[in-house]
Amino acid sequence: MEEMKQMIQRLLGIPNINILSVEIDPQNQVSITVESTMERTICHQCGRDLTAFHSLDDPIRLRHLPMLGHKTYIIIRPKRYLCEHCPNQPKTTQKPDWYSSKSRCTKAYEQHLLLSLVNSTVQDVSRKEAIGYKTVEAVVERLINEKVDWERIKQLRPKILGIDEIARLKGRQNYVTIITLRLADGAIIVLAVLADRKKETVKEFLKLMPEEVKKKIKTVCTDMYRGFTEAAKEELSGARLVVDRFHVAKMYREDADDLRKSEMRRLKKELSEEDYGELKGVMWVFRKNEADLPAEEQAQLEKLFSYSPALEKTYRFREELTAIFEKKQSKKQAKKEINQWQEHVRRSGLKCFDKFLKTLDEWMEEITNYFVKRNTSGFVEGLNNKIKVLKRRCYGIPNVVHFFKRIILDIEGYRMFATN
Repeated sequence: MEEMKQMIQRLLGIPNINILSVEIDPQNQVSITVESTMERTICHQCGRDLTAFHSLDDPIRLRHLPMLGHKTYIIIRPKRYLCEHCPNQPKTTQKPDWYSSKSRCTKAYEQHLLLSLVNSTVQDVSRKEAIGYKTVEAVVERLINEKVDWERIKQLRPKILGIDEIARLKGRQNYVTIITLRLADGAIIVLAVLADRKKETVKEFLKLMPEEVKKKIKTVCTDMYRGFTEAAKEELSGARLVVDRFHVAKMYREDADDLRKSEMRRLKKELSEEDYGELKGVMWVFRKNEADLPAEEQAQLEKLFSYSPALEKTYRFREELTAIFEKKQSKKQAKKEINQWQEHVRRSGLKCFDKFLKTLDEWMEEITNYFVKRNTSGFVEGLNNKIKVLKRRCYGIPNVVHFFKRIILDIEGYRMFATN
């Protein structure tokens, strides 16, 4: 029997306890009654070491990690000690470090719950573990910090700060701002989820960043939203502001696609049903880069261009600008080539790029800053996709603080709570 108790104690992984009894009920739930082997505690009033045992407190039943697939509970009566130093001789209950007085779970089981929550929902974990929804939620609220640990960030090597937005609820409304940091080793850290995307909100957060961290940030990547760019310029003046090339590409590719839509409407009216039918699926062909087209799709694209010379010009201009961004060259040379591209577009008589040409004039410095180190906010977009999945999985998370905690848990949960 003694050997069995020692084996169970090893399986529990809890230090400084003796097993008093083990019971299995008709539902195969395991209840293990233990006692603490520690013979002291600290007075909650004077802070002195106490060794004068007084009594046992009421029993506490704590959910623990399952044993052999069965629900496991640990029952303990905490020891109470008398303080002979304080005038009123208060009693202090011993607090072993393997559970928290605010919880009805052991710390090991709380970490198990958090690990189960990674890429899952509170509702799912509650059902799988047969434990209360509020219990799981309380573990998240208690153990995941609601703000970034700046002392930890100070020890790291930040490379790029990313600022982006995401709709908190359906319908692309009620935006929050996600601020992330990409480290030199490629790791990504979420610094904050801000309640809105106003310049003042973003600026206030950046202002409160430790100067030691600010000085290490050499690049800020964002889109062309003034609230983000102006806040970054004012609070991170030592960093290079880069408008992400993929946001730029999205703009001119959408302009080209808008012309394709209008031309296809025209061709549907003008061409015979048979001729128009030959253009079926051309949308996907038109959106591809020319280098990626097999011979069959090239032929289909040429047929489209025979009906619409304007679309051919638009497609060629789109491909030329993409080639400029793909080329490894200096900022000065890139700016020269983009200016030449603008001039050629204006002379062509095409109007579909008019809005984009104005954008280039307005944001040329920030856009061509990409060519200095070829930094992008691709890491932010990748993170946003993960956040969107989290948002859909949880049917929206209206509470910003809880949103931040769940993002932290999804991104860093395995590192924080997985055991070797």
